[in-house]
Formats: sequence, structure tokens, C-alpha cells
Amino acid sequence: MADKTWSMLPLPALMIGPDDRMRAVNGAAEAFLGASEALIAGRAADDLFGANSRVKELIQISRQATATASDHTVDFVWPGREIEQVDLLASADEEGEVLLIIQPQSLAEHIDRTLSHRHAARSMSGMAAMLAHEIKNPLAGISGAAQLLEMGASDDDRALTELIREETQRIETLINKVEAFGDTGPLMRLPVNIHDVLDRAKRSAEAGFASHVKFREQYDPSLPEVPGDHDLMVQAVLNLMKNAAEAAPPVGGIITLRTAYRAGVSLGGARGARVSTPLLLEIADNGKGVPDDMQREIFEPFVTSKSSGSGLGLALVSKIIAEHGGSIDCQSAPGRTVFRLRFPIWQGQLPTEETAA
Repeated sequence: MADKTWSMLPLPALMIGPDDRMRAVNGAAEAFLGASEALIAGRAADDLFGANSRVKELIQISRQATATASDHTVDFVWPGREIEQVDLLASADEEGEVLLIIQPQSLAEHIDRTLSHRHAARSMSGMAAMLAHEIKNPLAGISGAAQLLEMGASDDDRALTELIREETQRIETLINKVEAFGDTGPLMRLPVNIHDVLDRAKRSAEAGFASHVKFREQYDPSLPEVPGDHDLMVQAVLNLMKNAAEAAPPVGGIITLRTAYRAGVSLGGARGARVSTPLLLEIADNGKGVPDDMQREIFEPFVTSKSSGSGLGLALVSKIIAEHGGSIDCQSAPGRTVFRLRFPIWQGQLPTEETAA
């Protein structure tokens, strides 16, 4: 029964012997670490976590007190993995054997943020319709009046009328971006191959704004398809690639595209139903990162760190992902920013011509 309970633990768990070598890991740990128990067992904790790491320190504290030691927001180091913040719990027995449980930090917090982003996007949908009607019509009148004034204006006054027309055009461009949040009705959901989406977006990026960066692909070729709109998904991914390319250094810039299957994550759906979102897509760059004070609001409309940005690109991405029943979150530090997208998988039947119409 103990072995069965060990294998059923939903959180990654590692057993570390008194000699500081790995004794065993459960299935959740194998998935989290990307390595099998056969590769991990017998390895020294110092080699895996680092001799001076907080993980190793917690292991020693738990042994000294023969009790449980825990810490939050710990930098977790593991060979072949990016540094990730986790919550840790270490519990030792009298023989010095330690059970280390890893809680990937803030998965619940990320989901909570996703729900907040959805609400913000829905608010934008209502505002978009109002802006289009209440602002675009007066703008057309202002621009037309400026053109008429320009015909009989002096050189000095013509500069002012040109400024009026340029500014009205700038505002109209912003309104057009906001209109993208307008309600477009239900999606026509078809099975979409996420790797086809990535390939199309990458080819477009390489031919334009991302010509200076190198793309790295780490794909799981066995992934199932996603229900959704292929073009909208390309639009969302292309927007994230554009952000990554702009953030990456002009020399040595790298964008990493990664796909994987991660069971166990679900979001609230219609009428209180839970929707599983096991398909994971990551888009990472090696740029300077998102400022700390902006990370929680990065998907909110009009939030941007760019001097010439409108702050609507990531809000639109969040809206598209939400419409596909998925979620998006961001983790950023200097030298690495990663956007993680989670999607449900295709489980339905292809629509007939009649239902598609």
C-alpha cells in the first residue's frame, strides 16, 4: 500500500538517503524533472541541487530537527532545466532519510491571473463597440475639417493642420486595435495541429521581425490536436514571437519553442464544468526580461514597457487563448522570459458541411 500511495502522490516527490544520494522518485517527479527514476537513483544530491543550494540546506535542517522543514519561492536548480521557483517541504526520519516534496510555485496563482485576464478582455469587448461608434465618427469629421483648412492655410498653419490629421490617424489606428476585442461570436472549432501553427508563425517571423534571432525547437511530436481556429492561434503565437524578438538581444538572440503534454491542469468552463488543459506550449526568449512591477499586469489592456507600444498586443493574445478554453501566464527574469500557454485537446468529431455552415 505504501508503494501505491507513493506512486499516486500528485506532487513531485524524491526520497534521499542518509548518504545524500537519491533513493527513489515518484511518477510526478519523473514528469516534472524530465528524467526517469533509473537515471536519477544513486546520484548525489550535491551534483543535482548544488552543494550550497537552499534545497540542500532544507534537507540538512530537516535531519537536524528530525522534523519537517519548508520554504517558499525557492530557486530550484536541476541539470538540464531552467531555474524555476518552487515551494519545498523536506521531512526526515530518525535514520536520516528525507522525503522532499516539490510544489511548482504559483500554478494556482497563474490560473487565478488567467481568470482575471479573461474578465479584463471581456470588459474590453464591451468598450470596443462603444469606442468604435462614439469616437471614430467624430475623428472622421475632425480629419475632414483639417483637410479643408489646409487648402487655404499659410505654410505655418499648414504644419498645424498636418499635425491634426496625423494625430487623428494615430487615434484611429489605436481604436482599430481596440476593435479587435469586440465580440466576434463563437469560434468555429476544428482540430488544429499546434506544430503547424508554430511552423507557420515561425516562417513568417523569420522572414521579417525575427530575422536576427535563432529559433530552437523542443517539440513533443506525439501531441494531440487542439480544438480551435487555426488563423487566430497563428495570430496569438505570432504576437508572442514578435514580443520575444523585440526583447531578445540584437546579437545572440534566441527564441525557444517547446511543446509538451502535462496532465493534471484544468480550468473552469461553462456552467461550472472543469476543462482539462494538458497541452503545453512555451515561447521563451533570452532578453532583458519584464520589469518586476509589470509582471502581474502584463496581460491587462494598455499595460506596456515599450515607449511606442499601445499595450493591447498581450491583452489580445490573452483574449484569443481564453476563447480557445486555454490559459496563458508569464515568468520573467533577466536573461529569460517564458510565456506558457495551456490548451484543451481535441475530443470531438469533425463537423459536417451542414454543421460547419
